[in-house]
Parts: sequence; structure tokens; C-alpha cells
Amino acid sequence: MEKNNQVGIVLLGVFLACGLATSGYFIGQTMFNAKVALNTAEAKGLAERRVEANRANWSISFSVVGQTKEEIPSLYDKSEKQQNIIIDLLKKNGFDDTEIEVGVLNYENREFRDENQKVVDQKHYLTGSINIETEKVRLVSSVRIKVNKLIAQGIDVKNHAPAYRFTLLNEIKPDMLKEATKNARIAANEFAENAGVKVGGIRSARQGSFYVRDAGQDYGDTKRIEKDVRVVTNITFYLTD
Repeated sequence: MEKNNQVGIVLLGVFLACGLATSGYFIGQTMFNAKVALNTAEAKGLAERRVEANRANWSISFSVVGQTKEEIPSLYDKSEKQQNIIIDLLKKNGFDDTEIEVGVLNYENREFRDENQKVVDQKHYLTGSINIETEKVRLVSSVRIKVNKLIAQGIDVKNHAPAYRFTLLNEIKPDMLKEATKNARIAANEFAENAGVKVGGIRSARQGSFYVRDAGQDYGDTKRIEKDVRVVTNITFYLTD
């Protein structure tokens, strides 16, 4: 009986020792993790670029109108002539067939009735469109001025505002991310210097979204040739003694 008691006491001692060792490990591990978490600094890095749009989309529409349905064939001929005049102007000023897309001619008619629902007037319209997609973004504005002069020739032309786009973001992303990371480290170094520590390696990094805006604008990215590209990164650095 006494021998069994001694065995039980020994086993109890072993279990207690194991329990203390295990709890000591977890306490130590928790303190280590807390220390790692405290010895970090999070900083934001900004990078900006001023770029130019590399693609322009521009639309021109024109229309002819007649008073009777019988005029439609002549309206169609007139529309084709106006369409050719516009295309010739575009080609003479630097655009080619690969940049010019001709839309279909759309027909529309309207009737105007009096109080007795009798038709007193009618209009028959043919409307065409020409779309230009080009990388000659600087050429668009000068040719637009010449298109407007077609009004003096009796052409009812609508010169829609072009959309300027920057599509080469992937080409500048690596350098901008490198710059943003460098700026984040500079900010972290300022913090570390005040705290009397040094900045070590990167613990984690989160890349922000890239934003493309018309130069000097908070919203919109299609009205101006000049664009501002911006990215902000969030980086957590280790701090060392």
C-alpha cells in the first residue's frame, strides 16, 4: 500500500513538472509574439507620375433632313457625300483607314399633328456617325477645329468631345511601387530616429489601388491629355535596437 502511494506521488510530480514546463512555454511564446508586434512600425509611401494619354476616342455625327418621304433617296445620296467629305478631311490631316470606323446611317421620322390629330408637318432624318480611335492624341484637337469649319459648307455636323485614355499603367507600375516603398521607408526612418531605434526588414506590405485622373482634377480621367497617376502603399517594418 505504501509502495503504491509512493508511485502515485512520483507520477503526480512528473505531471506537475510537465504542466509547468508547458505553461512556461506558452507564456514565453505569448511574450515573444507581443514583443514582435510592438517592435514594428507601419508607414505609408506615396508615388505619383504625370503622364500623357496614349489613346483617343473621338466621334463625329452628321445629319440631313427632308420634309417628305419621297425625299429619302436624295437624302441618302446627300448623306453619303457628307460622309465622304468628312472622311477625306480626316485622311488629309493625318488619320488612316485603320483609325476610322464608319457607322451605319440611321433613319428617323417625326410627325406633327394639330388638335384634330391631322398631320400638318413631318421631318425625315438620316443620321450618320464616324468614330476615330487613334494613338495620335495630339492630332485630334487640331483636326477638330477643321471639322467644325464644315458647318460653313452646309453640313450639320456634331463634333463630340474626345475621350483621352492612358492604357500603359503596367509599364510604370514597377517603378512606382519601388518609389512608394522607398518613401515608406523614409517615413519609417523618421519615426525610428525619434524612438531611438532602427528600421529593419519588411514584415508585411499592402499595395493600394492605382488611380488615374485628369491632371489637376479630383474626378474623371478622359477629358485631358495630361494625367496624374497615384498609388499609396502601406508597409509594416521591423524595428531593431
